[in-house]
Amino acid sequence: MGTLWLDQVDMFWTDCRFEPGPGWPAIRPLFEASRDAWLAHDLKTASAADERIGQAGLVLIPDGDGEPTSDFMVRIHGDRARLKW
Repeated sequence: MGTLWLDQVDMFWTDCRFEPGPGWPAIRPLFEASRDAWLAHDLKTASAADERIGQAGLVLIPDGDGEPTSDFMVRIHGDRARLKW
């Protein structure tokens, strides 16, 4: 899908730069649907879109030490990402 580069850690979310990989075009519509729903304040549709992202089989693989995890939430728009795990 792509690479996340850490920029800043907030209390609950981590802000990252996003560099898309070859698999990005296939799942980009999931992230666009989520963002559009959140911007429209459509909580039901936004939650369903986030659930579809969670079911996409994404895995966070840390650089260096640490175990891969699929227990996280990520939102991506353009070259920016927000990550919560």
